[in-house]
Amino acid sequence: MKRILSIAVVLLLAFSLGACSKAKGTAEQALKTAEDSLNAAKADAVKIIPDEVNKAEEALKEAKDAFAKGDYPAATTAAGNAAATAKNLASAAAAKKDELMKGWDEQSKLLPNMIASIKSRIDVLSRSKKLPANLDKEKFESAESGLAEIDKEWGEANDAFKEGGLADALSKAKSVKEKAVEIMNTLGMTVPEAAKG
Repeated sequence: MKRILSIAVVLLLAFSLGACSKAKGTAEQALKTAEDSLNAAKADAVKIIPDEVNKAEEALKEAKDAFAKGDYPAATTAAGNAAATAKNLASAAAAKKDELMKGWDEQSKLLPNMIASIKSRIDVLSRSKKLPANLDKEKFESAESGLAEIDKEWGEANDAFKEGGLADALSKAKSVKEKAVEIMNTLGMTVPEAAKG
């Protein structure tokens, strides 16, 4: 009887070890899939939607923590969630990139013309003997220095765009637009419709 009991205990132990080993293997595979998915989606997404990348990395960390504690079923579930988050990350990054590109295209058509118009107006005013009634010397000098500033910022926006920093480029471009509108108003110029609002 003792012999049968000990054989049953050994078989039960072997069975539970086998089940544990299988659960561990499944969890390892799920973790690898999640990590590969995240790495594939991360390159573009980190420049466009960094907060979402952080959430995906946090989901993967939870899966790894569960695995380290030996909770393989929880690790498998968490890794599945992390993989789904990574998959969503890729589509969210693509959608955001399209949105940012559309905004950048609008700004890159508008701003060079605005800056050129401001330069032209400042050139004309600097050659004239007398400034218009609504423009004193101080305002004119402020517009001149503002032009130098937006010219520099527009260059920085273009550099950011070339380096793939779409969100940063668009943010800089919007700042340039606001300042350009302010300078145009100071100089008594007509602000393009596309620059309003």
